[in-house]
Amino acid sequence: MVSYEKLKTARKNGRPTGGAYIDEIFELPIELHGDRRFGDDLAIYGGLAYIDKRPVTFLAMEKGTDLPSRLARNFGCPKPEGYRKALRLMKQAEKFHRPVICFVDTLGAYPGADAEERGQGQAIAESIMEMMGLRTPVISVVIGEGGSGGALALASANKVFILENAVYSVISPEGCASILWKESSPENVAKAADCLHITADDMKHFGVAEEIIPEDFDNFPKMCKSMRQLLVASIDELMNLSEEQLLSQRYERFRKFGIFDEKNSRK
Repeated sequence: MVSYEKLKTARKNGRPTGGAYIDEIFELPIELHGDRRFGDDLAIYGGLAYIDKRPVTFLAMEKGTDLPSRLARNFGCPKPEGYRKALRLMKQAEKFHRPVICFVDTLGAYPGADAEERGQGQAIAESIMEMMGLRTPVISVVIGEGGSGGALALASANKVFILENAVYSVISPEGCASILWKESSPENVAKAADCLHITADDMKHFGVAEEIIPEDFDNFPKMCKSMRQLLVASIDELMNLSEEQLLSQRYERFRKFGIFDEKNSRK
């Protein structure tokens, strides 16, 4: 049941969204809009900023803070134009060799018919493929819920950090429960959450995340100051690598996910 409690905490109302971290961590953020193909998806908040005088490109999955903003932002579930906007900004960052910092918080990609009509699967696949070959440092932070490929499209990074009560999963526990037990009751969802190993501790154990970031929302500015120091240190480390080393490090990081030791695996 620990995983299920973490899941509920990650989805809790009032938890800071991506925009809150952008405002607190970065200096002079400038939002950029549109994918240059269809439109502007407000579920992806992206642009340019400084972090400790270093220019960066930021991307955040933004859920909104009240009902009108949540409706406008699809409750943080991006459509194809959102992923294409993110990819446009990442390629722009590569051109000027700016680091890319992503904040991940989504139930998953938007599942509506209009998203499918505009190539949702292709947009996600293109984002993952292009991120893996991006010739500039990429750092992702899972701040709430990292749901399926919709989250991975902004988390194919050199380094991934995760907040202590955030979760990261290949499928939502509800979706998993409905497939395995044909019913997504709370009991089945809790069982699925445990089976999926979705917690921050699980991510650190399996090497999916490099570090767990403690949460202290009562002292949010102090928490963000520590996160800023972690991001700056990571940027400096990655910027010292050549483009070839950067790509190799990212490739090897993901290749390790396929190596599983049954004897020493977590039960």
